[in-house]
Amino acid sequence: MDVLEVTGAAAVLSLADSRFPGGGHVHSGGLEEAVARGLATDERQLASFLYGRLRTAGELAAVFAAAATHAARQRADRKTWIELDVELDARTPSPAQREASRAQGRGTARAGRAAWPNPVLDDLLAVTPRPHHPVTVGALVGIAGGTPRQAALSVTYLSVSGPASAAVRLLGLDPFGVNAVVVSLSPEMERIAAEAAEQAELPATELPAPNAPALDLFAEAHDRIHREEVRLFAS
Repeated sequence: MDVLEVTGAAAVLSLADSRFPGGGHVHSGGLEEAVARGLATDERQLASFLYGRLRTAGELAAVFAAAATHAARQRADRKTWIELDVELDARTPSPAQREASRAQGRGTARAGRAAWPNPVLDDLLAVTPRPHHPVTVGALVGIAGGTPRQAALSVTYLSVSGPASAAVRLLGLDPFGVNAVVVSLSPEMERIAAEAAEQAELPATELPAPNAPALDLFAEAHDRIHREEVRLFAS
């Protein structure tokens, strides 16, 4: 591993840190709606929810983060960023999920711009001021010298760590037990990140499109209810 990759690894740790000011703490990744419907009430059901989210939303985020890292390392032109943005939009049927992704992407970009100022990030924000979260993370990892696999691993972790943290607040679960559930998913995170890295150089139109209709429905229902009554999380 060269010096740049070591620096990139440090950047990945920063981006995956719950204290990173990207705004992820206000999103439950669909868990709040699942809890409201009685579909997640204990650690066993939480583990099932997180596994399902990892294999769908997590996989989608991984391939686009990996592709964005490759694009940043190659100093891609603005057309590439537009294509990544459009293609991830097309793979996110729920308007509420698109909004959540862009809200986190914008927050992450603002914090990232302060930490890793770079013309590549300027180009991305010039074509889409509110980029999707996986694309933003991938771009920042690439700017910092990280690899597509590292970016993919970061967003796969975030796809389950956010809802897991929300579970402690929503259900009052033992944080040690919840953490153990997240750790148990590590082999699957590693597998997904490795596969995503292998596809990082594909054109945006050819990237995989894993989907989760249930999460889409949860997101839309949560958004409707959130407009009428206060919820703990924005999504």
